[in-house]
Amino acid sequence: MEKLMIAGGYPLKGTVRISGAKNSAVALIPATILADSPVTIEGLPDISDVQILKGLLEEIGGSVDFADNDMTVDPSSMISMPLPNGKVKKLRASYYLMGAMLGRFKKAVIGLPGGCHLGPRPIDQHIKGFEALGASVTNEQGAIYLRADELKGARIYLDVVSVGATINIMLAAVRAKGKTIIENAAKEPEIIDVATLLTNMGAKIKGAGTDVIRIEGVDQLHGCRHTIIPDRIEAGTYLILGAAAGEGILIDNVIPQHLESLIAKLREMGVNIEAGDDQIFVSPAEKMKAVDIKTLVYPGFPTDLQQPFTSLLTGAEGTSMVTDTIYGARFKHIDELRRMNASIKVEGRSAIINGPIRLQGAKVKASDLRAGAALVIAGLKAEGITEVTGLEHIDRGYSHLVEKLNGLGATIWRENLTKEEMEQMKNA
Repeated sequence: MEKLMIAGGYPLKGTVRISGAKNSAVALIPATILADSPVTIEGLPDISDVQILKGLLEEIGGSVDFADNDMTVDPSSMISMPLPNGKVKKLRASYYLMGAMLGRFKKAVIGLPGGCHLGPRPIDQHIKGFEALGASVTNEQGAIYLRADELKGARIYLDVVSVGATINIMLAAVRAKGKTIIENAAKEPEIIDVATLLTNMGAKIKGAGTDVIRIEGVDQLHGCRHTIIPDRIEAGTYLILGAAAGEGILIDNVIPQHLESLIAKLREMGVNIEAGDDQIFVSPAEKMKAVDIKTLVYPGFPTDLQQPFTSLLTGAEGTSMVTDTIYGARFKHIDELRRMNASIKVEGRSAIINGPIRLQGAKVKASDLRAGAALVIAGLKAEGITEVTGLEHIDRGYSHLVEKLNGLGATIWRENLTKEEMEQMKNA
């Protein structure tokens, strides 16, 4: 096991290129199961979630070649093998295998997913959709069993806006008989990305990116080539990082329209932002003003950027409030920031941040992916050395983080944990 070592206080400048979208990749890769010939996805991020999904497709008989960020999947020999344990437990988004395998094989056995621990994130809306399409769904010994004689199109209203449920129902519905209508659908760019891949494979989908998606089922889907969209959350992380510890950073391979809510808040703080067609230049404010944010479904402020943004707000003048309406338990990074001298208290679903505070390097632990990003940003602007453990969370979503940051002038490196540190983590 490794830890991340960060020497803070080095001003960052230069250009950083954004990788393919993690939240698209974890849905696009399972979607290849639905085809009857090879599918190539270009520009995938080199992250552990992608490697886990590659292994899962190989477990069910797929032939997978992944090199230079491009993955080619030949699904022709895949079988509906049960996946109750193993790799499936390491990945929250393994639930997309349910929709894809149900769509192709009319049955699936998938272990309840793992991933980041952010409090309750039920899959009841996924199950509601599968049952509406004609599947029986049971929970047996910690695994979800899905079975259907055939899938039939249906009108499905989601009780809550859910990206995962929207995509999972799309995956199952594209090969169902008849028309499916998903109402109160999520609108995230990643949903449009998945719909684009499925359409290139021969699916008939209208309305992706709106709150009503219409799908006309087809008998079979074929292979194609597809280029993934840039990762708006990675881009947003580097925007925040540039505001916190930069001297002018150019963020390349980005779609600025995907980040309008973040850009608006940064400008409100006084941060300098210049957006082009596929690049954004960010430089810090002379004095940052405190702001309040509230996470909302897209196009509102992303919950995935709440934690990194909290680190930035420790340097703003005044009192800021961060309210997470999506995941109320997403504040495990606050105690770690307090170790670094931050003045923050949590009240219910909100964190109240007083600034500006000069952060101090400390030993901290990433509890989840975006908490890890928050601690990296804090470490880059802190005085002294910051040690971040829980690196496996960060590796799930940030491709070549150390190399990209060192390319901007940071002093950051990995070290192996000592035996004593590993014992302490086991006993914690």
